Amino acid sequence: MTSSTTGTTKTEPAPTTRRLRIGIGGIGIESSTFCPHRSTTEDFRQTRGQALLDRYTWTRPDADLARLVEWVPLLHATSLPGGPVEAESYLVLKDELVTRIREAGPLDGLVYDIHGAMSVVGLTDAEADLTESVRAALDFVGTPEGGRPMMSTAMDLHGNVSRRFAEPVDLLTAHRLAPHEDAWETRERAARNLVRCLREGSRPHRAWVQVPVLLPGEKTSTRLEPAKSLYASLAGIEKLPGILDAAMWVGYAWADEPRCEAAIVVTGEDAALATEEAHKLARRYWEARRDFVFVGPTGTAEECVERAVASTKRPFLISDSGDNPTAGGAGDLAYMLARLLENEELRSGRVTAVHPGITDPVAVAACFAAGVGAEVSLSVGGKVDPHHGGPLELTGTVVALQTAEAKRAGSAGGAYERGCDMAAVRCGGVTVILVERRTPFHTLADFTGPAEGGLGIDPRTFDLVVVKIGYLEPELYDMAADWLLALTPGGVDQDLLRLGHHRVVRPLYPFDEDAYEDGAGPELKPVVLGRG
Repeated sequence: MTSSTTGTTKTEPAPTTRRLRIGIGGIGIESSTFCPHRSTTEDFRQTRGQALLDRYTWTRPDADLARLVEWVPLLHATSLPGGPVEAESYLVLKDELVTRIREAGPLDGLVYDIHGAMSVVGLTDAEADLTESVRAALDFVGTPEGGRPMMSTAMDLHGNVSRRFAEPVDLLTAHRLAPHEDAWETRERAARNLVRCLREGSRPHRAWVQVPVLLPGEKTSTRLEPAKSLYASLAGIEKLPGILDAAMWVGYAWADEPRCEAAIVVTGEDAALATEEAHKLARRYWEARRDFVFVGPTGTAEECVERAVASTKRPFLISDSGDNPTAGGAGDLAYMLARLLENEELRSGRVTAVHPGITDPVAVAACFAAGVGAEVSLSVGGKVDPHHGGPLELTGTVVALQTAEAKRAGSAGGAYERGCDMAAVRCGGVTVILVERRTPFHTLADFTGPAEGGLGIDPRTFDLVVVKIGYLEPELYDMAADWLLALTPGGVDQDLLRLGHHRVVRPLYPFDEDAYEDGAGPELKPVVLGRG
């Protein structure tokens, strides 16, 4: 068999007991093509050398894999989700990763740590473009024994898996929980599957099929059915004789690209069984398409504020879902803040609310110039994404400031942690936290900051907590006495039909809800991708 990429001969790897040499690297971001923000190299946390190896527990010298593998750190770059990546920035990162592979010398394999929903200005399938170049670099260096290195990819279940992307990859797996509490487990599974195949001399078949369904993550949380049972079934499938792994992707709903739809990949030595299981999974997913519901009760921004104010449950959390920066939103819309300040109970201070994470470096700088205790008049938000409402004019009192240095000093080193100046401004009963750069608020520590120099805001002391997020991350979920998902406008609007997709492959549910009303449904025939 000959590689369509390189022209090299592909052969089955031989079993080995020698110590393997495996690289680790990748580029990961979730990019909304409906968001006017543009991501650059400055948005990516770039990790190399020992710092890259330190990200994982299974690369440590005392881990059981240490005697089996020499881990070779390449480049790992990850960013807070946002708008598409600027072409020049993408090329800088891509070129470094490819160059580091070519300079690494012979490699038995690569743990390819990516997200799967990266969009790049000018490209229609960024992951495929990157993966083809990575594959070519691996083929160039070869293995220590002159063979073809294997690629094992760990992905977010909100990624996209086109055939062009899947072809050059030997092993694919994805998260099985949303929220992604198993993200690190997924990476370890990708690594262990790779080591197992290399030691056994196995290059399994991959049964790949796309399902013409595209749903937002807030409708596919594994906290609820049918996603809960669908994803729970994957562990059982991979235990079948002849099967190595089963993975399911819901796709990324906020990119308007042909690859955006659900996908199934079942990997194993038994091609017929992998195909059968992939088909059954795809059919189950298709048949359940109308059963997926939002992970929590929903309403318009106005409805959610009214219901939260009237409730006796405290704190009451509201998700400003359309401008969620951890899904790709701009993070600078003041739409929800305006709805809060329109409410008399909140405006008067009889009910209190905290609303963090509105990005506005100019407003933050004005607060720092004025100082804590000063009254400020600000034009807040609506500068990155003016299409969904412009700036909001407000007057309030600066109640807390936090510098980027203090933020970084108190950081646990999360993937999105870059540090930025923050300012808290109180207007009646509403405290808004303004940030210098797009920043998520997922934990209590994000509100309080470090012991020294932090904002010192405890969200549990407010009646309402309004966060720019979709489904609640675990700490927020545990904090909430009650919760509503506000269907707000923005670059990651939950109402896909009002976003204006026009490049996705049709028919596609829910855009073409009645396309298969004749009962036949899509064919959903898996394709068995060639082995190495």
